[in-house]
Amino acid sequence: MDILWQYQFRIILLGDSTVGKSSLLKRFTDGIYSDVADPTVGVDFYARSLDIEPGIKIKLQLWDTAGQERFRSITTSYYRNSVGGLLVFDLTNRKTFDHVREWHKEVSEHILPHHMVYILIGHKSDLNKDRKVTRDEAEQLAAEMGIRYVETSAKCNSNVDRAFQLLSRDIYELMKMGEITTRDGWDGVKSGLPPGVLYPGEEDIEVEPREKSCNC
Repeated sequence: MDILWQYQFRIILLGDSTVGKSSLLKRFTDGIYSDVADPTVGVDFYARSLDIEPGIKIKLQLWDTAGQERFRSITTSYYRNSVGGLLVFDLTNRKTFDHVREWHKEVSEHILPHHMVYILIGHKSDLNKDRKVTRDEAEQLAAEMGIRYVETSAKCNSNVDRAFQLLSRDIYELMKMGEITTRDGWDGVKSGLPPGVLYPGEEDIEVEPREKSCNC
């Protein structure tokens, strides 16, 4: 099979059950949303490519982890081979926000001595009337952890693409600075085709998917 990307990033979604990790991934990869979602059992796999900058295509290998405790022994094996993580909580469920630090600590301990690039996601922003976590609280937590914060809604397709693009760009910028490199035996980042092979003669073209604004 031909490789049609320069780099592949393995990204893992983390957070309690029911925060909407699967809904985010289905919206991002397939452009669909469903009010009915079955709980993830173990780990599900998704994929999508992004043009991160002119002439640079990134393939995202996306792993949706189960939030239930009984699947934790399965999902922890995927932490070490991931370069990026979306820490997802439900804006309408205070407990899922309170558990973010636990997820961050658990993953960070499992991937030592390496590190992961994170982004904090406050999901279900369309349910503003039921909100239990303020933006200020979430931004403060993100600042304490030294990561970005984005509020999203899979239902309204609000900021979904932006969240994945920001995380991918942060990883790519760290690669350019030499802080993240490909390594034998590690699947977090893989190299594919050089830019000149994938985009012959294309120097100034960048295509990003458009998102609908949320009118909920």
